[in-house]
This record gives sequence, C-alpha cells and structure tokens, in this order.
Amino acid sequence: MTTSASIEVPDQFAASYGANGADARAWLAGLPRLGGELLDRWRLRPDGPAAYGMASLVFPVRQPDGTPAVLKLQQLREETAGASAGLRAWNGNGIVRLLDHDEQSGTQLLERLDATRTLSSVADDDAMRILADLMARLTSVPAPSGLRRLSGIAAAMLDQASQAVPALRDQDEQRLVRTCASAVAELIGEPGDRLLHWDLHYDNILAGEREPWLAIDPEPLAGDPGFELLPALDNRWDQVEVTGDVARAVLRRFDLLTEALGLDRNRAVGWTLGRVLQNALWDIEDGKPTLEPAQVAIATTLLHRR
Repeated sequence: MTTSASIEVPDQFAASYGANGADARAWLAGLPRLGGELLDRWRLRPDGPAAYGMASLVFPVRQPDGTPAVLKLQQLREETAGASAGLRAWNGNGIVRLLDHDEQSGTQLLERLDATRTLSSVADDDAMRILADLMARLTSVPAPSGLRRLSGIAAAMLDQASQAVPALRDQDEQRLVRTCASAVAELIGEPGDRLLHWDLHYDNILAGEREPWLAIDPEPLAGDPGFELLPALDNRWDQVEVTGDVARAVLRRFDLLTEALGLDRNRAVGWTLGRVLQNALWDIEDGKPTLEPAQVAIATTLLHRR
C-alpha cells in the first residue's frame, strides 16, 4: 500500500520509549508509515504538533468536515488491548468518545479534548467529587466480553505473593503485603463484572466541550469497582500530606468515593488492599526493596478502618 502522508515521531519520545527493548524500537520504526496510512484512510489532515506520554503518541488532526480530533498511536500490549472495546461500551458517557479504530495496530481516532487542562487544575475537594461522579458513571456499565478479568489478575497475584514478599527489606512491610494478599484471598470468589477504567486519576481527566470533564486513557478490566479506587486515593499525595492528618484525609477521599459509587466499604477496603498488593508486586519485580510510602499509609489507614 502506498501513502502520500506521513507522521514525524518526536526524538524525545523515540529515545525514551525505545529504551523498552527491540519490540518497542521495531514499533517506533513503523510509526511514520502506519500514521501516514491512517491519515490517508480516514482522510485526516494534521493540525498541530504531537503530544506524548510514557507509551503513546497523540497527533491533533482535522476530520474531512473540519471537526477536530486526535490520532492516538500506542503499541498493542496486554494492558491496552481492550481499550477500544471499553470505549465502545462506554459510548462517550463520562469518557472520551471513540470515533474510529484500527484493530490491527490498536490506533484510535478520538474526539479532541483540552490537553492543557487536567482535573489537577481544580481544588482537591472539588476535583475528587468530579472524579467520583465520573467513576460512578463508568463503573455502572457491565464489562463487555473478551476483556481481562479481575479474577485472573487476583489469582496471579496470590501465586506471586509468597515468593515476592521476602525481597522486601522491612518486616513490617512484609507483613503488610501478606495482609493484603489475605484480603484478596477472601474476595477472589466474587471478583465483579463492572467495566473498570483501572487508571482513573486527576491527570487522566481532561476538560471538554461536550462535557466539562471527560476521562481518557483507560486500561479496561472486568471486575469489582473497589479495585478502581487506589489511583484516586494516592493521587496528588502532597495535598494529603499538607493536611497534617494523612489518615483523616485518606478516609475523607475513601468515604467520598465509596458513597458516590454505592460500594460496600468492607469489600472496597479489601479490593483496595488488592491494588496495594498489585503495586507492591510490580515494585518488587522492578527490584525495589521498599514500598511506596503513600501505599503503606493508605493500606494502614484502611486496615484500621476494618
């Protein structure tokens, strides 16, 4: 297939993402051609410089009728393989709207939001209420078939936990991770079936025209909404610490979220401990001998609430 269009991959993104290995570099090498083919196929014209995060490139474009949109390119990975299925199920309700999708490459054509205004620009209490409302709307949707399921992820975590825990330097942290694993073991028989975003925090919520605020960058998962809370609880952690009472601030966020979502608080505590377990296992896999202090504070606070 020939193409008259192309895209330019920013050098900084190529350098940072290329450090992930040969597969990442091969994907980067094919991006100019892939982007050009999709510009031609969807009859898009570039409309500004690219933006990028840790793992994706976003190009502002105009559709044939002049409507602004963005072309999002990211390497197909397990975490993002269900992103388009999730966006179709949500159908723009509280989240960016999917306009088109290339299944083979995972590239998405999305409605354009204001990337210069994230929910982090809003005062913490107001921002948490906005996030809680969006989370309640997103988790009200049943997960479509074919997505990864929390049951499988939880089972894998329990398999890994016993071997991973000794790598932690502090015995109190070892006990904490074992307690988190016990909480998951209690809940694994009821993993839930809601459509989860899995990474909903202030910086993944942008200002829009269709709605004041809309979520972006889901990593869809089928499961219990309690597994969704941790990114919001430890988001903008400096605002929690500055209150002078970390436990009170954590519980304030936790209560606001669980009330908005109508969750059983004991189950929500258990699945939040499961999320702490997941982050701990990732950190141990990366060679870290200690847990993130925010994660320890949240887990300890919620265990005292039980």
